[in-house]
Amino acid sequence: MAKFSRTWWGDRFIQALEQFTDDGRLQRGRSYARGGKVLNFEIDKNHITAQVKGSINPYFGVYKEPTYHISIEIKPIAKSSWNQAIQKLSSKASVVSRMLLNEVPENIEDNFSALGLNLLPHSSKDFTTRCSCPDYANPCKHIAGVYYLVASQLDNNPFLLFELRGLSKTELQTKLATSPLGKALSEELNAKEIALESATSYYTKIEKQSIKQKPTAREFWLGKKRLPSTIEVGNQSSVSAILVKKQGDFPAFWPKDNSFIETMEEFYQRVKTKNQNSM
Repeated sequence: MAKFSRTWWGDRFIQALEQFTDDGRLQRGRSYARGGKVLNFEIDKNHITAQVKGSINPYFGVYKEPTYHISIEIKPIAKSSWNQAIQKLSSKASVVSRMLLNEVPENIEDNFSALGLNLLPHSSKDFTTRCSCPDYANPCKHIAGVYYLVASQLDNNPFLLFELRGLSKTELQTKLATSPLGKALSEELNAKEIALESATSYYTKIEKQSIKQKPTAREFWLGKKRLPSTIEVGNQSSVSAILVKKQGDFPAFWPKDNSFIETMEEFYQRVKTKNQNSM
């Protein structure tokens, strides 16, 4: 069965919903979302509206295929609490670097939990939902279908999690970029790319240099200074593969379900360690 979400944060969103939503209605909601019965839906900050094609059901007096109107509001985090959360997030280099590169760290929820907050849905109290269908249950299968489509949208826009809680991606990244750690990384991200120049040869061009004083035979063969007996290995950069990470986990050209960034990190590691112990 095809998954609605390819990212951990999309899966985590669905898992959170499954904790306080009837399993039967969730299953019917999945079939509604997969069957194209959600005609359209829009997300405006923390408010989601949608139109869902219903089913004929004489038991409820529905004899023609109806269209139901859905409204979902997710409880926003208070502005004062957002300031505390951003202050905590901006104190960690691993969090700042990944979020400025359009990634959401797997431990992001831990930072919110430490402040008594929740980024992902935590209970049914986080939602105010309405559907024009005659089903008494809330959420009904129509609302559940919209939930799954929202989860699929998280693949392309992980920052939708923050927008649904009341903070836009632009505002979040701007505040993170003004922190000391954010400023250091932003300089690297905004560095001008070197323009490519065409070359007539794959080899370095040889240039002649005039020598004022001819070296002795010893200097010619051994050099004036001795080479160091040991070479210090440079420390690994804390932010690697910036150009790759700019496009996120699932860029437009990457059709696979596994993360593009994780694939490239594994590839880099294999190249880096190849023949390392054969010298």
